[in-house]
Amino acid sequence: MSARVRGTAERPRLCVFRSTHHIFAQIIDDSRHQTLVSASTLGSDLKNEKRGPGKVEAAQKVGRLVAEKALAKNIQKVVFDRNGFLYHGRVKALADAAREKGLDF
Repeated sequence: MSARVRGTAERPRLCVFRSTHHIFAQIIDDSRHQTLVSASTLGSDLKNEKRGPGKVEAAQKVGRLVAEKALAKNIQKVVFDRNGFLYHGRVKALADAAREKGLDF
């Protein structure tokens, strides 16, 4: 669990993790210790989709997908947790794509 950023029922936490090849995003309610929404490049929604030329495009797809799933569950406001990663490159691309789809953070 994040030491500084905490999600509540009103504003759950959008947590991002990136590895060398993949990127993962979860929306977590820390008060109930429950993952509400998740998406990743390894998920069934994107795994079979043809990969683009780069990892930034994949991060954008994950950002759009997590935002669509969150809005379907009536989650509109989140707290962004970059999990210690610099707000640059893939992390920024995921955040921007989620904002474009309608998440507020």
